[in-house]
Amino acid sequence: MHRTRPLDHIVLILGALFLVLPVLVAFTTSTHTAADIHIHGLQILPGANFAETYGTVLTQRGGFTGQVTGARMLMNSMILGIGFAVGKIVLSMLAAYALVYFRFRAATFMFWVIFTTLLLPLEVRIMPTYGVMSDLGLLNSYTGLIVPLLASATGTFYFRQFFKSIPDELLEAARIDGAGPIRFFIDVIVPLSRTMIAAIFIIMFVYGWNQYLWPMLMTTDERFFTLMRGIKSILQVWVGSQIPDYNQALALAVLAILPPVAVVVIFQRWFIKGLTESDK
Repeated sequence: MHRTRPLDHIVLILGALFLVLPVLVAFTTSTHTAADIHIHGLQILPGANFAETYGTVLTQRGGFTGQVTGARMLMNSMILGIGFAVGKIVLSMLAAYALVYFRFRAATFMFWVIFTTLLLPLEVRIMPTYGVMSDLGLLNSYTGLIVPLLASATGTFYFRQFFKSIPDELLEAARIDGAGPIRFFIDVIVPLSRTMIAAIFIIMFVYGWNQYLWPMLMTTDERFFTLMRGIKSILQVWVGSQIPDYNQALALAVLAILPPVAVVVIFQRWFIKGLTESDK
């Protein structure tokens, strides 16, 4: 019987505090005025401007057009994160399914062709990708924000390895029952892949949510600005006394942290199972 040592708990508590403390300081500082932050710096104790600051960043219209709000940018980031994660899962599952179960001669070659896209992240091919999106008229659109990010082999690699671990007896049983490729995929493969889907969803949602460079290049219309770009925009706008709205920028930063944290908390058990479970 193993005894839990107090030192283990102390290390875990200190590690948790080390990770949580910057977020806590950002939150408490955001409840102060911009002038107080400019004069006194970061604050440990909360201030009296919580409702005013967060209400302002979510509802106050701003930007060059005077139409964009924090809530709109939050929605845009959510659309980008969810759209990218769902699109990536669907595309990766279909590609991996074809590579594993449709056994054609070029399957291995095609897999390595797909795998080599890991050597070409979006930042490397950003200018030709931008040119293609411009020619297709997809600038300032959700489609233009999401589709170019899907061209990566990460999800395909994970799903391929997962599908190869599924016993061939399931495929033979499905054939005996008269199930075709589509029915086998929907009725067998998808239910078995729930934990892997959850794991990939978390990874891709966080990746899509944190995108900054591509949305900045793709969107000149403020209606499509994401939260990450909104934080930068606030710090670039100087008010009368030449003091940036530090409190609003920190409030947006805190709001930007909440959705990824919520996704990880909700799917954490499936995430761990999807990456570590070996018995299928």
